[in-house]
Formats: sequence, C-alpha cells, structure tokens
Amino acid sequence: MGKKKNSYKRKRSGVLFIYKRTLILVGSILFLLTGIAALTSAGPAYRLSSQAITDWTRQLDSSIYLYILGNENKIFESVRPEEAPSIQLSAVLMQMLTTIKPDDPRTLLGSEIPGFSLYENQIVIAGEGTNYTNLPIESAQPDHVIEEEPTQEKEEETPSEENQNPPDDSQEQKDEEPAPSTGEKDVVFIYHTHNQESYLPSLDADQKDSAYNKNSNVTDAGEAMAKRLEELGIGTIADQTDIGAILNENGMAYHQSYDASRGVVEAAVAEHKDVSFVFDIHRDSLKRKDTTKEIEGDIYAKVVFVVGAENKEYEKNLKLATDLHKKIEAKYPGLSRGVITKQGAGVDGIYNQDVSDKAALLEIGGAENTLDEATRTAELFAEIFAEYYWEAEKVQGGQAE
Repeated sequence: MGKKKNSYKRKRSGVLFIYKRTLILVGSILFLLTGIAALTSAGPAYRLSSQAITDWTRQLDSSIYLYILGNENKIFESVRPEEAPSIQLSAVLMQMLTTIKPDDPRTLLGSEIPGFSLYENQIVIAGEGTNYTNLPIESAQPDHVIEEEPTQEKEEETPSEENQNPPDDSQEQKDEEPAPSTGEKDVVFIYHTHNQESYLPSLDADQKDSAYNKNSNVTDAGEAMAKRLEELGIGTIADQTDIGAILNENGMAYHQSYDASRGVVEAAVAEHKDVSFVFDIHRDSLKRKDTTKEIEGDIYAKVVFVVGAENKEYEKNLKLATDLHKKIEAKYPGLSRGVITKQGAGVDGIYNQDVSDKAALLEIGGAENTLDEATRTAELFAEIFAEYYWEAEKVQGGQAE
C-alpha cells in the first residue's frame, strides 16, 4: 500500500512539473507576442525606435558585451582587453537604468553643473594614479608670453672618463655590427601645437598661466626626443614652427591653435613621403604630484597619450597609443599616466590626427615639472619607441621569430 502511495506522489509531482514548465513556456511566448504586437502597432510617437535602442546601449562599455558573448563563445573572451575592469552586475544594471556610472562622477554631475557635461574625456587605460579627477588639462590661453631668457641655465655636458678612454676590443667588435637605420628616410615628425608651453622652475615665474616662453619651452623636449631617435637610427624631423606667431599674424584666437598647426603637419607629410609617425608634444597643467615619477633615483615627468575620438579612424591611433603605453609600463611602471580619448564640445576632438593613422598627442609633464625632467622623459620615450619601431619592422619584413 505504501509503495503505491509513493508511486502516485512521484507521478503527480512529474505531472505538476511538466504542467508548470508548459505554463511558463506558453506564458513567455504570449508575453513575447504581446510585446511585439505592442511595438509594431504603436503610433510613431510611442514606438521604440532603433535610435532610442542605440542611445540606450551605446552608454555601455564594449568590454561588457565581450564579457556577455564570452560566456557563450570563448573566442570573444580571449579578445577582451586584459586591463578591462571586472564586470559587476549591480553597476551594469544601474548604468542601464539611470545612465549613471558609479566610477564616473561626470555621469551624475554632468546634467546638474552647467558646462560640466562638455568634457567627454574617456580613460581607455588608466596609468598609476590616473582617474577622472586628474585628467589632462590643456593650458589656458596666456595673457602674455614671457620673452626673456630663462633664469635657470642649462648645464653643459662634460665627457665622462669612460667616454674619454679609447674603446676596448669588445667595443670595437660591437661597432663593427651594423646598427639598424632608416637611412636617409625620415619616418617620424615631431611638432608642437602649443610650442610656447614651458615649465615654471625654468622661468622667473610661479603661476601656471605664466608658464610660457619663446626661448625655453616644450620644443626642447621635442628636440631631445628627436636627437635620441636619430642616435637609434630612426630618421626624425623636429619642427620648430612658432604656432603662436601664426595665430598673431592671421588674427586667430588661441583655441584655433590646431587649425594653425594643421597646415604645418599636412605640408610635412606631403613633402616627406616616408613620414608615418606624427607626434604632437605638449605639457600638462596639473600639479606636480600628478605629473612626476621617481625611477631608480632619477626624477621624470610623466607622459600621457591623448587620442582625438572625433577622427573617423581614431581606433588605429588608439592602438598605437595603447601599444606604446604598454611598452612603457613594462619597463618603467608608473611613468605613463595612461591613454585617454577626447571628444565633444569644448575640445578639438581630432588634434590633426587624421593626417596619419600613426599619430598621437603626448603630454610630457606639467607646468611644475622642470625642463630637465621633461627632456629626460622625452629621451626615455625615444628609446621605448625605437624598440617598438624595430620590432614592428622585423615583423613586417618577415623576420619575426
């Protein structure tokens, strides 16, 4: 009798299970059909447009989609950037429902503080200490340009005892080995849209808005970078055009600096057909604590990469900046502040980076760094770039291992 009773209970529970599953399936189908009918029969004013869906999903980071797809196909998971933050369901749901990103205060304050939403900088890769509170700040328009020579004189380099001694046999053997070189080809073009940006410790000034000089400025860092690149066999042009003078001659405002420098870049790329890498060197306006790094007892000005996201093919420039950032971090952790993109009102958004798919804007240090710290970083960057360049040449030449 007991066995029959247990068998009856099992059959009944099985029937109930099938019944529930059937109800859920039928209910889901009815809900889906009802939703489709509502969407297709609603008037245009109430219909959910594709543009609305696009605006709703565009706010989500692409790494989130890769994470979702990666749960079904491991190929998508493998291409998800290693530096992408872990996915938190609560943060994603909050972002989808409110458009507020918990780690980005601009999404909350942008609609409340006038002008706050104009700045659409996005941190692609955050370097050491980089967050949305200390993003690169372009220099304000100078009230005047300091014309006098800097009070801090550059120290003359004296040859060390090691350099004074004749090279030994092993050194001669090394010299016999041909170093890689681009020959007569110039492949790198360095210029400065804000060429009079300078560094306060090198000037008789103590205000960031006074950190401008015609004689001692960021072009010195560009020259140091070019010189080191040439030593490493990479043909480089270091442009010294005074963009500020072009603005004055043509009655242009300071915010039109990129328009003024565009002609310089276009002419250089047109004249020098081998130029493929274009670097615009600036200095930032942040405090020294955000722009300085000590490495093995030496002080360096930090570097940050800025990519204009309004350039239609900015992804190629973004890849260059990302690759260089990673190489810097691999050898000198903390020297790079990361990679950011800029777009929207209040910024240029292109930065002349549409003239080459290997262009980048580099902010080397800030107004409170010294010129020596900036040039030291420029030389270090040249060495990192040289490694990157020759590795890429080997791959393209089919000599990669």
